[in-house]
Amino acid sequence: MLNTVENRLRVDPERVTEEISAVLRNQVAQVLRRSGLVVAMSGGIDSSVCAALAVKALGPRRVLGLAFPERESDNESLVLAARLARKLDIELVVEDITPALEGAGCYARRDKAIERLTPYGPGWRSKLVFEGGLDTDRLPLSHLTVSSPAGDTNKIRLPAREFREIVAATNFKQRVRTMMTYFHADRLQYAVMGTPNRLEYELGFFVKGGDGLADVKPIAHLYKSQVYQLAEHLGVPAEIRSRVPTTDTYSLPQTQEEFFFSLPLLELDLVLQAHDEGSTAEETAAELGLTAVQVAHVFRDIDRKRAATRYLHQPALLVPSPEHRLRITSPSPASAASGRGE
Repeated sequence: MLNTVENRLRVDPERVTEEISAVLRNQVAQVLRRSGLVVAMSGGIDSSVCAALAVKALGPRRVLGLAFPERESDNESLVLAARLARKLDIELVVEDITPALEGAGCYARRDKAIERLTPYGPGWRSKLVFEGGLDTDRLPLSHLTVSSPAGDTNKIRLPAREFREIVAATNFKQRVRTMMTYFHADRLQYAVMGTPNRLEYELGFFVKGGDGLADVKPIAHLYKSQVYQLAEHLGVPAEIRSRVPTTDTYSLPQTQEEFFFSLPLLELDLVLQAHDEGSTAEETAAELGLTAVQVAHVFRDIDRKRAATRYLHQPALLVPSPEHRLRITSPSPASAASGRGE
């Protein structure tokens, strides 16, 4: 087999599945001291593989699937999640989070920011799009696409203030889903399974306190193409494996590529690995059929994303003090039962 970037991304799915399953069993039982796993299922490839890995590790009776539809989500997400839950023989709890989002002002806060830029109201739909990518070295530019009830569309360059407000408002969706996930984890004494792949985890494609929050993240070391290899081995249905990855966050259909990534995900796998192996833009371009300039642009975009999203990986910062050191001890039975520390 030729020693190409693409071939170096190939894994033995059976071996990797067994390794992850063994680690999960130890993490859940011995490290976290929990009885099972909860996983939010979106009908996408990553959460589907994670659900299948959870069942492989612990069995279907100790895995709970969760689905969080809201008034702007794609109904196909729920249909596919339910279909996979039946195949895996796990319970799927469906929580409509629309009331919680309305109570937090998710939709109203977002719409208020949009209305400062363009007509917008009931029946309108929208999404964010970033333009940049292979053929430019400039920072990606954010645009808002809106669609009227009549189907007319308009694309608007987003000022920084409105961009931040729209993102901040839509982040309620990930944070409410996580809040509900931990409710079910707490009531069952289960651990929460996070579903980011390596691209999402390393480049910061997650919401702090939202989908970035979990107790275990079993595929964060796997490239997207490797997740697909596991999906086929684990029997994830073809309709999920062939589905275009989406954010399922905005009311207009939106791919992950147009929202965050500069390349199709499987190509970005190859460039990210080449970048991290220290390959030059010229070497990578020759292997992938791109130009050296295009690869150099993506290399710089990777570095920028890592720098810009480093904050998302940071834990809470403490003031170092020799008089007040963190001591981790076994909690008393009373504090363990209440969920509070000493």
